[in-house]
Amino acid sequence: MSEQMRTLRFHEYGEPAEVLRLEETPVPAPGRGRIRVVVHATGLAPADWALCRGLFAGTLPRGIGCDVSGTVDAVGEGVSGVAVGDAVFGTADWANSSSAGASERAVMNRWFPVPQGLSLVQAAALPMTVDTAYGHLNWLGLEAGKTVLVHGAGSTIGFAAVQIALLRGMRVIATAGETYAPQLRDFGALVTSYGDGMVERVAALSEGAVDYVLDTSPVGGAIPDLIRIAGGDPRRVLTIFDFDAAAELGARGSFGEDMANRVEALPEFARLAAEGRFRVPIAATFPLEEWRTAMQISQSGKARGKLLLLPGGDTTNA
Repeated sequence: MSEQMRTLRFHEYGEPAEVLRLEETPVPAPGRGRIRVVVHATGLAPADWALCRGLFAGTLPRGIGCDVSGTVDAVGEGVSGVAVGDAVFGTADWANSSSAGASERAVMNRWFPVPQGLSLVQAAALPMTVDTAYGHLNWLGLEAGKTVLVHGAGSTIGFAAVQIALLRGMRVIATAGETYAPQLRDFGALVTSYGDGMVERVAALSEGAVDYVLDTSPVGGAIPDLIRIAGGDPRRVLTIFDFDAAAELGARGSFGEDMANRVEALPEFARLAAEGRFRVPIAATFPLEEWRTAMQISQSGKARGKLLLLPGGDTTNA
């Protein structure tokens, strides 16, 4: 009888609460160019719920949990530079496997060693957040001396984007609520609130043109104001959520960008995180069987940081 593991996955598309199941399945073997890990932590994100609803549809069943950290326990053919027992973090091979990171073991198609000084929980919070924040800033223009407005900087991606832009020498204005505003100011950003009067408040802070606007707010509805902040040029506004409004008003959305034009920034920012110079806030961790609680918090839009599942239930490396 093959070795079994617990995994969280869906067999049909629909609302996550209705289609996700925590079930037993055979432990997957890593294929060529892949590794398998005993999962310590996996990050949850809005993308996971979108996958359940049919984003990037493919062969079912399919798992959730794209971000993974853990200990290597099998190495596939053609893989070098990593060995059983190594601590790694990166991306689960969710598109080509019947399970993903929300499992006791996971196959990975992209991985890096966990830097000394970075916990496995902190490492699992990084991949999608850094990839998304850095990628969108790079599409806009990561140019020292330029001014960027990060709208919704209290979101996990926005919080990371502020730090990345500052580390690249940009001048950063951020809109955020009071939860993260003090920390954003400590980083060096100019911070104001969103809502009525935002255009005028940003203009007072910018003392000139805002070169780029990155919209990371999951709430939506701000694209008209963000275009005004960008001097009326919708092509200087890039959103990661409000795609319908962007299409209607001529602004840019994630799926309209050149996905091949990506810079691998994850190892750099993992090293900076290990040195205490970059961070992704972690709201809470949950054992695998409490996935519904984590999902409900995520979908409420009030997580106030990254949510992670710990399939092994081990909090000693948190």
